[in-house]
Amino acid sequence: MTRTTNARIAGFTHLFYMAVGLTSVVLFSQATSAEGVAATLARIVAHASAMRFAILLELLECFSAIMLGVALYGITRDEDNELAMLALACRVGEGVLGAIGIPNALRLVWLATAGTGAGSDVVTTNALGTFLLMPVQAALIGAPFFAVGSMIFSYLLLRGRLVPVSLARLGVLASVLLVVGLPLQLVGFLIGHVTGYMWIPMFVFVVLIGLWLLIKGVASPATR
Repeated sequence: MTRTTNARIAGFTHLFYMAVGLTSVVLFSQATSAEGVAATLARIVAHASAMRFAILLELLECFSAIMLGVALYGITRDEDNELAMLALACRVGEGVLGAIGIPNALRLVWLATAGTGAGSDVVTTNALGTFLLMPVQAALIGAPFFAVGSMIFSYLLLRGRLVPVSLARLGVLASVLLVVGLPLQLVGFLIGHVTGYMWIPMFVFVVLIGLWLLIKGVASPATR
């Protein structure tokens, strides 16, 4: 594919990736926001359709991560093929790790809708529910791969002057913030509202870079 085609695909996929990701998180949160395992399972029963739709969106998000990595690799490989390949591997890893949690989400829906009927073992059901609800945090494992991939691609866009310098610098800074913050959140050193605030620069960058690539495309690599 040409650089222009890759740029258009990357721009659209940036926006699509964010849209399906945010929608999936909102739906999943609505379907599981209850105190205690029993109450959560009961809420999933009441929101089973929303839960299934969230799982479908999660699958689309995983594919989007891989597609975005391929498109950005096509744009930046002439700048530094090895770094671009590393960034692509990170985005593929993000997509694969995200998909790993989908079977558990499906099992959680089954447990809520079919495994809590009359005669079911309440203790066993609660134990299984507790175990299956733990992968809600599994996205934190794939998120650092997203951050590292985004940081490298943003650096290559900046080095090649493929997009406006200010936009590429925003991508680098937003990615570095997540590269530092996400591992700390994963191990419990970073908690509270700050874990949400650190995503704001990235959300702004994703919208801007998505629109820019979709409308303007990329410039020719700068001569070094």
